[in-house]
Amino acid sequence: MRAVAALVAGRDREDVAAVFGVSLKAVDIWWAKWRAGGREALVMRPRGRPVGVHQVLGEAEQAAVRQAVLDHRPCDVGLSGQLWTRRLIGGLIAKLYRVRLTEPGVGKYLKRWGLSFQRPDKRAVEQDPQAVARWHEETWPSIRAKAKKDGGEVLFADQVGIRSDQVTGRTWGEKGKTPVVRRTGNRFSVNAMSAISTKGRMHFMVFAESFTAEVMCRFLDRLAGHFDHKVHLVVDGHSAHRSKKVRDWLAAHPDDVELHFLPLYSPELNPDELVNADLKHSLPKQHRARDQAELAAETRRFFRRRQRQPHIVRGYFGGAHVRYALNENPMSF
Repeated sequence: MRAVAALVAGRDREDVAAVFGVSLKAVDIWWAKWRAGGREALVMRPRGRPVGVHQVLGEAEQAAVRQAVLDHRPCDVGLSGQLWTRRLIGGLIAKLYRVRLTEPGVGKYLKRWGLSFQRPDKRAVEQDPQAVARWHEETWPSIRAKAKKDGGEVLFADQVGIRSDQVTGRTWGEKGKTPVVRRTGNRFSVNAMSAISTKGRMHFMVFAESFTAEVMCRFLDRLAGHFDHKVHLVVDGHSAHRSKKVRDWLAAHPDDVELHFLPLYSPELNPDELVNADLKHSLPKQHRARDQAELAAETRRFFRRRQRQPHIVRGYFGGAHVRYALNENPMSF
């Protein structure tokens, strides 16, 4: 375009070719294109065949394979395994359409279909899909409406155990030699209970004994003491949560806390599970505790650090399987 502009301005062909470092033939071709079609004739266009031309699989065949990969496991369609690989998808294509593709060829189709290689979420076979659907459509909206009506606040809670011999994460080392992490030979553990809200609040309790109904009641006492309005606490179906002692405590404090239960075998619906994962991932990167007291202190430091980082706490909700609404309005959850 700049060369043609120079020609239009009256420069000689030889001068234009010299200035732009191209041949006279190139200058003549550009000039001819411009005279025939103007600026649009000079716009660069991608070379080669257009995407999708002369593909082995037609559009309908590609759509069918893509949907099969998304809706089924390999074992559902007569192949082996639970997870899709390029080899198995190639096997599916061969089975359906008598076409054999290389793994790189299958990979090109997968990229074109907008699919990527991912680590799958796990779901318990005991999970009731209908109960999960009711949680999405009825239970969760009902909890939000009830909290809004009484001026309360919704929190999700869960308990977690931390062991001294737990090693998570990765480190650099020499190829062929597994790095060794030195730790105490004594085995000990601590437990924790935490609760988080979409407003970025976090409350926690660290304890050494097992999680029981008495511990749950103690946590509820502490939780109620932090709020001047009603707390709607969402928990899983742990036996301690459903125990008579907890029911008696709730009956004695009807204006402080109301308990709501997630569907059975559905940890992916609880954003506080991501707090537990964050805790277990973060602790080994810090100091290695030598006794139970040090492990408890490190656990408390983690929770206090997160209490000062409400943006991270809110992020747990964004990472949950159910993306709970994030709203700073105190009447929205």
